[in-house]
Amino acid sequence: MGEDSNIRSQMRKGILEYCVLLILKNNSKAYPSDIINRLSEASLIVVEGTLYTLLNRLKREGKLNYEWQESPKGPPRKYFFITPAGEQALQEMSKAWDEIVENVNHFRNLENKK
Repeated sequence: MGEDSNIRSQMRKGILEYCVLLILKNNSKAYPSDIINRLSEASLIVVEGTLYTLLNRLKREGKLNYEWQESPKGPPRKYFFITPAGEQALQEMSKAWDEIVENVNHFRNLENKK
């Protein structure tokens, strides 16, 4: 069971950036806990530390930016949104994802024909 869990974990790490960019593209902007909730809805469980590290890296790379908004329950909140560079990266990731799915399905179909 440990190996199965590790395989899933490694595959999820590989698609986390793509999923975060998709969430922000579809929601215009989001607070980190909202992103975690959206990921959880798809059974992609991510801890805050992992997400914040990713969001900060994407910000440094120019793929995301943020704005502060007042919160009715405490201090202002940082809401992230995708930038034009992030949208370009997302288009490239979508193209790569489609190619990967096609390639993997090719081999899965070969296996099913046995």
